Amino acid sequence: MTDRPKIKGNPLLVTVYLLVLCYIVGEFVIPKYPLLYPIHLIGILGLIISLFFFFSGFNIFTSYEENPAPTSPSERLIKTGIFAYTRNPIYLSFVFLHLSMFLVFENVMYLLSSIVQAIWIHNYVIKFEEEYLLGKFKDEYQRYMNTVSRWLFFK
Repeated sequence: MTDRPKIKGNPLLVTVYLLVLCYIVGEFVIPKYPLLYPIHLIGILGLIISLFFFFSGFNIFTSYEENPAPTSPSERLIKTGIFAYTRNPIYLSFVFLHLSMFLVFENVMYLLSSIVQAIWIHNYVIKFEEEYLLGKFKDEYQRYMNTVSRWLFFK
């Protein structure tokens, strides 16, 4: 077993590419579906929350001198800060970002991409990371999995 997770793809790059693709297709191909003004405000709040989750997770990685890239080896298990509430705050921020972009810009492609991205991250990124971390940290990670949700509200 190599000392790194067998992740398929880079979640950050996939998020950025999807943002560009969604903008192009949603603005020039698919019609917009008008939403009520309060929903736009919820979207703006979602953008702020997604940025908070991303930078909270990223800053904790750097404070522990860990590389946040999902394909890098882990030297320690991070269970503090935002990681005490969700095991995957950065991935959660990517999905929230796309969902919030839909609410703000009325571009249905962002909604579709948030669903596809959540399924891909869950099945092809998180599963491999958890397998790697269980192999490396064994019982400590199992206890962490039992107490902290994967997706904030969903185990």
